[in-house]
Amino acid sequence: MISEIKHFIESRDALAKQALVQYQPIVEQFITENCQNSNQLSYNLDFMLDFCFDGQMLMLYRKLCRHLYGIDPSAAADYINAYREMWDEEGMQFGNNKKNLS
Repeated sequence: MISEIKHFIESRDALAKQALVQYQPIVEQFITENCQNSNQLSYNLDFMLDFCFDGQMLMLYRKLCRHLYGIDPSAAADYINAYREMWDEEGMQFGNNKKNLS
């Protein structure tokens, strides 16, 4: 049972690394070309969210969220909240202003 779980985690991590290789040039292109198409940005964020358990993918996701914020702050906030609901209920990775005040 433990070896099966270990294998599952290793497979999941390998898939996240593969996704990072695929999405990194896309995100860089969006930012370099100053993409203003919020639908296109959102489409990619939808798929990236599934891999945000990985620290490098999270950084890429945050980068694209920051870019989207300049175009559609409401949509960017929705993606930040989606990340928090899925991966960061404590607000430790994306930040949580309420926690920082105490």
